[in-house]
Amino acid sequence: MEQKLSDQEQVRRDKLPKYKELGVDPFGSRYDWEDRIIDLRKKAEGKTAEELQANPIHAKVAGRLMAIRRMGKASFVNLKDEFDTIQAWIGINVVGEHDYAVFKLADLGDIVGLEGELMLSRTGELTIRVEHYTHITKCLKPLPEKFHGLTDIEDRFRHRYVDLIVNDDSRKMALLRPKIVREIQHYCDEQGFVEVETPILSPILGGASARPFITHHNSLDKDFYLRIATELNLKKCMVGGIDRVYEIGRIFRNEGIDIRHNPEFTTIELYQAYGDLRSMKDWVEGLFSRIAKMMGKTTYHWMGNDIDLSKGFRWVSMCDAIKEQTGIDFTKEMSFEDAVKLAKERGIEIEKSWNSVGYIINAFFDEFVEKTMIQPTFIHTYPIEVSPLTKKSPDPRFVERFEFFIGGVEMGNAYSELNNPFDQEERFKAQLEARKRGDEEAADIDFTFLDALDYGMPPAGGIGVGIDRLVMFFGEKDNIREVILFPTMKDEK
Repeated sequence: MEQKLSDQEQVRRDKLPKYKELGVDPFGSRYDWEDRIIDLRKKAEGKTAEELQANPIHAKVAGRLMAIRRMGKASFVNLKDEFDTIQAWIGINVVGEHDYAVFKLADLGDIVGLEGELMLSRTGELTIRVEHYTHITKCLKPLPEKFHGLTDIEDRFRHRYVDLIVNDDSRKMALLRPKIVREIQHYCDEQGFVEVETPILSPILGGASARPFITHHNSLDKDFYLRIATELNLKKCMVGGIDRVYEIGRIFRNEGIDIRHNPEFTTIELYQAYGDLRSMKDWVEGLFSRIAKMMGKTTYHWMGNDIDLSKGFRWVSMCDAIKEQTGIDFTKEMSFEDAVKLAKERGIEIEKSWNSVGYIINAFFDEFVEKTMIQPTFIHTYPIEVSPLTKKSPDPRFVERFEFFIGGVEMGNAYSELNNPFDQEERFKAQLEARKRGDEEAADIDFTFLDALDYGMPPAGGIGVGIDRLVMFFGEKDNIREVILFPTMKDEK
């Protein structure tokens, strides 16, 4: 059904023939701009009106009209480019009658080119005295009202392109994300890590515990999964002799959407041959220090808390953290029945796929501890049942794994990697048994990975860190969709 145009939309469309009458294409073509507004401000910084007049600074910019103040034969406009906004003065006696006639057709949101010299207005504001006005692209829809913008949060995410036009903070986040990714890459490169790309389509469900997205490969006439992790392929790279390897890539998990979760998200997974869990601890601390230095501060307000990175990360075992919150010591041997009894006393619902104490320990942590991990904390030594790809601790009930938390949110997951092919095969089989008991997130057996391990994989430390949550933290945003440019949304009514 054809959507009815608003009065403002109709007025803008009615101007299109008038552009053509003036010999102007309303949807324009190439424009060779020369200056960014932010650079013009630096050039003019500290200069008086007389100095600008004596030593003119030429400006040729392109951007979007964000304000128009018409005053007969002269007007002021505000032009916004990718990084900044500047005022411009347009006078008929300077640009000429033709260009001024074109300008008179302008609406807020139009994309235009302005060329002239910098001056200071009577109020001392840096201004372009326009000598050439170029219409580039007509904006056919009115922008949201200046002081309120897009106030409906669903509307903001659904129409992100409009949000980026009118909301400087959204644009700042869009630019911060690639800046952080580049800093991560530089940090890894300096430590000798190599960035690779591995397939998104996978014939098996492996590398993590998650519900997958499923698609069909027509040429092979076979269903494939969108990857839920990059882990197994990166470990195969280590078998092949790439000792320090990482990938920054999209991951797909067919699960819930909330302020911290999006089914399509980005991670960095990284593996260091001849390293271990402590190697990954050092890597994390170095990464956060590096990005904090780039940001220029060590204190961040996130998830309702003030987080101080200057004090470093706490290092505590899962069982010790549970004991601190509940008084229960799971390092002591106990039967599954006793653990179930403790869980029921504390209101924890028992899942039918659980058959050993490790599942209960993990559930206690999720219920009573995770939300208390406000300041940066490494939680280490996890139950073997919930860590199928991890090297065992001296106590075989546990493995050498940590997750690190900030603001009560899990930010990353690290292991001393399992490289024993016999142990790995037994873990895979245990996952299959868990699936038979009803665990929909249990992984398949990856026989190609077992084959790779037979050729020998060096002992290694490995880690996965969510890029989205990293940007959320350093950008001080509590909703994951604030840092994803075009998040998947429900259909618009």
